[in-house]
Amino acid sequence: MFRCMLFTRECISVHVGQAGVQMGNTCWELYCLEHGIQPDGQMPSNQPVGGHDDSFTTFFSETGARKYVPRAIFVDLEPTVIDEVRTGEYRQLFHPEQLISGKEDAANNYARGHYTIGKEIIDSVLDRIRKLFQTNLVPYPRIHFPLATYAPVISAEKAYHEQLSVAEITNACFEPANQMVKCDPRHGKYMACCLLYRGDVVPKDVNVAIGNIKTKRSIQFVDWCPTGFKVGINYQPPTVVPGGDLAKVQRAVCMLSNTTAIAEAWARLDHKFDLMYAKRAFVHWYVGEETKEKKTQIYIRF
Repeated sequence: MFRCMLFTRECISVHVGQAGVQMGNTCWELYCLEHGIQPDGQMPSNQPVGGHDDSFTTFFSETGARKYVPRAIFVDLEPTVIDEVRTGEYRQLFHPEQLISGKEDAANNYARGHYTIGKEIIDSVLDRIRKLFQTNLVPYPRIHFPLATYAPVISAEKAYHEQLSVAEITNACFEPANQMVKCDPRHGKYMACCLLYRGDVVPKDVNVAIGNIKTKRSIQFVDWCPTGFKVGINYQPPTVVPGGDLAKVQRAVCMLSNTTAIAEAWARLDHKFDLMYAKRAFVHWYVGEETKEKKTQIYIRF
């Protein structure tokens, strides 16, 4: 007798700060729309669990009342943004202990957030994360500074007149205009690429598109990694948020890549720091939070 055992690999999302909380709130709305989960965490009666797709349990945990709760934590020193989640359309989706906020923000001051204001809530944040990891502990290798790219990013008007092929959206992933980080991949070398397709995509078209990418001289890969590409295909088409800016398309691709070109972004940030520190801009904010100037410079430079 053979027994098939399926092990669920849970993912925990930690959303920090105003940008993290707002992006996280939008992401969970999208996750609910993709898997048919209502804003209160309930599954519609006409959509039985286990009928066709239980993959959402990677991101959602099920309570005894058959309610699905995100495996996520929202953290912000300033309460206004998290209060929008508490009072928003999806307020019943999240457990109250998942929404952690302070009384005032750090005013873009690292020392203030690290030594004073942030100290007041760090224990509760770590305790809540610890509780989640006790039931979702899955070791995962660290990924340093991946470059994220998404295609196609088009409006509804443009999508009405054209449908991009697999080769076109794959080529778009290697264009700077579709990247989430401002850098030119043509100035660096790729070590690995993970292409995650959704929608009307067949492996044959993917192989042809990747073959064309490899033959391009403008895109270079390191010689010690001959494989280079890892591909995943989800035949469920992308879901869009009603009223959003992105158009509903038949196929899309998200690429996570490891490339030396991302050094441009860090060099640009390092140069801006040098210019500001040469004028001692904002240094008094850090010194005022009982941080020595020399120690502050070391912290910011890692």
